[in-house]
Parts: sequence; structure tokens; C-alpha cells
Amino acid sequence: QAKMSRPVQARRLEGIDKNIWVEFVKLAATYSKVNLGQGFPDFPAPDFLTEALTRALGGGNHMLHQYTRAFGHPPLVKVLAQFFEKLLGRDLDPMTNVMVTVGAYQALFCCFQALVDEGDEVIIIEPFFDCYEPMVKMAGGTPVFVPLRPNPPKDGKLMSSADWQLDPAELASKFSERTKAIVLNSPNNPLGKVFSRGELGQIAELCVKHDVLCISDEVYEWLVYDGKEHVRIASLQGMWDRTVIIGSAGKTFSATGWKVGWVVGPDRLLQHLRTVHQNSVYHCATIAQEAVAQGFQRELVLYGKPDSYFVQLPKELQQKRDWLVQSLDAVGMKPIVPEGTYFLVADISQFKSDVPDVPNSDEPYDYRFAKWMVKNKGLAAIPLSAFYSEAHKNNYTNFIRFCFAKEEATLKAANDILQKWKQEKSSS
Repeated sequence: QAKMSRPVQARRLEGIDKNIWVEFVKLAATYSKVNLGQGFPDFPAPDFLTEALTRALGGGNHMLHQYTRAFGHPPLVKVLAQFFEKLLGRDLDPMTNVMVTVGAYQALFCCFQALVDEGDEVIIIEPFFDCYEPMVKMAGGTPVFVPLRPNPPKDGKLMSSADWQLDPAELASKFSERTKAIVLNSPNNPLGKVFSRGELGQIAELCVKHDVLCISDEVYEWLVYDGKEHVRIASLQGMWDRTVIIGSAGKTFSATGWKVGWVVGPDRLLQHLRTVHQNSVYHCATIAQEAVAQGFQRELVLYGKPDSYFVQLPKELQQKRDWLVQSLDAVGMKPIVPEGTYFLVADISQFKSDVPDVPNSDEPYDYRFAKWMVKNKGLAAIPLSAFYSEAHKNNYTNFIRFCFAKEEATLKAANDILQKWKQEKSSS
């Protein structure tokens, strides 16, 4: 039987076939007693959302089991337009300014495929959610990286994600005539940084000056703590016409497995995203879109009120964040207190004597530490250098990322592991 001799892999996949989630999800499933690695809640979605799904499944409208409008179920795009009209202070057309996607992941894929051409440069702020780089490369673009640089407080206090900042001159130097877009993620995964109005203003000025697009990943827009403000860059002067906003029902309603996301932006940009969507997934699950629409209709009525899920959830998560901060700080892992998201990053410099060297290994310390911790302590986390480019990752190997969007029992179990570890260290 003749075997094929020609290469079968498309060139656009070269160098992007490895993925941290494949490796670390498997490690967590094999060894972990407590998984604070992957970013999903282990508490239930809100009752009003699951009840909406039950009604959609069991109700008399059998058409909810069939295709709906390809670019978004009409009730969902309508309520999203109404919601974002409030948030952005402008009129939106639900049929042209909103598109529903299979999670924020597909929204990102549509952006890069529709807007980035071969030879285009795309600025990515580090640390970054790991899919940005391979998606830019798959579109034929060239990622250009600019890091947030830590500026530790001098008073001995714990560092905040606000202490990680862009150097304005360094950022400006990355813009050129080849720059097509910048990817902004605020609140930022993995760091939890919420970009201030001033920081966003600097980015906006550069986008306008160089006529550059902004792909604004805002999936954690409601998960902001300590009274911080989430500013939408599309609301700043000159930015609406060049910005695509990406959102996620998974993060908004604690239902990551539903995979309902969306993009909001001007029709001149979204018309090209619709072409990619039409010719890739075509359509998102109608039932899930219907339930999410009902969730947003409830939140539209309760907007800004104490009973709103968007008000209650960040209060609960801020408390969980504070518990994990205290647990990590008590054992000598110095947490960087996040202003938003599900995540916090901790400095593990003081634990190098715990982790044995691996001969002839070129793995960074944070990878070795995270693997050793899950295998020997049963606690899963993610190495921070996975969220950096090859050029910069070796500068950030003393940190790991934890997810605190977990039930109290899960966080207590994590604390128990950490306290036991501390006792073993003090007695050895």
C-alpha cells in the first residue's frame, strides 16, 4: 500500500502546534486534588440563567431546536445592542453592530482572519492570553510584543496588578506603517490588570495617530474589584470606528461551557467578521443564545441595582480573591493583587530549594515548579511564562497563575495544602 510522501501540514500551523492547556489540563486531571489552574468556575451558573435554558428546552417553541439567524439570534443581538448602547453612549443597530460567536475564542479568530493580512504587524501587550500569538500567525500577520513592566511598591506592601505598566515610549516605538492592529485585554488575563482611563488614552492616541485598529478583549468586563472602573476604549474619542469589542457569556454568567460570545463594533469592521463566521462555524447553538438573551434581559432591568448579577458576582469574587491572597502570602508566595478577572499571579522565588533541578532540561523554572507542585502537592496552577513571547518569557519565570473563581470548599482545600506545605518547610 503506497504511503503519501508529500507534506500534509499547512505551513500556517508550523511552530504553533504545542499548547500549554493540553499538557497542564492532563496533569491536573491526573494528579491534582485542587485545580486552581484552568480558568473556569466550579460553582453553578445563576439560577435565572439555568431556568431560562430549561424553559427554552421544554417550552412549546420547537423552532429553538433549529437554526436561527447565522450572525446572532434576534432576541440576543437586540438585547446586547440595548445593553451596549447604555455602556457606550451611542445608538447601535443589533443587525449590523453586534455578531454572536462560539465563545470569545471564535470572536478573536474572526477578528484576526478578517482584519489581518500577510505582512501586517499586530501589537500584543504582554502577558497575553496565549491564543493571540498563534491566531495572528495563522492569519499571516507578525506579532509585535510590548511588555507590562513591574514597578514594585517601596513600602513593603504586596504588589498590585496596577503596578505593572507600559512604558509610553516603548509602546510608541512599536507602532509603524506596518502596524494593522493592537490587541488590548482589559481586565487582563493572566495578570488581572484593569487599564486606567489614562493608560487607555495613550493607546487610543497612538491608534488614531497611526490609523490602527484595536481588538479589545473585554470578556472580564464585569469582574472588576475595589471600586475600580472598567473603561471601554471604544468610548474614547476617535476609537469607535476602529475598535472591535469582544465579550463572553461564559465569563459574564459563569457558564464557560456554553460557548456564547459576541463582538460589538462598527459595521465597516463587522461586515468582514461576518464573512469569516459564515464560512467557518456559520452558526451558534440557538438554545444557548435564547437563554443568554433572557439573562441579559433580566440584567437590563436590574442594571446598576444591588440585585444585579453583575453587581453581586464581583463582590463574591473579590472576597475569594482576598482569601487566596492571604493563603498564598502566609506561605511565602507573594501574590500580585489583581484589580479584575478570575486570576492572580504569585511570585514563587522563595521556593527554588523545594524544586529539584532536572538535568539537561531547558524548561523554565515556573514550568518545573508548576509540574512539581501538582505532582507532589496536588495543587494545580499555570506557569506565567506561558503568557509571554519567546523573546521575553525568560524574564518572567518566577511567577505562576492561580484561578480563584472557585467554591469556598475548593479554596479551603487549597489553603490546607499550602499550610501543610508551610509546616513541612519549617520542620525540615
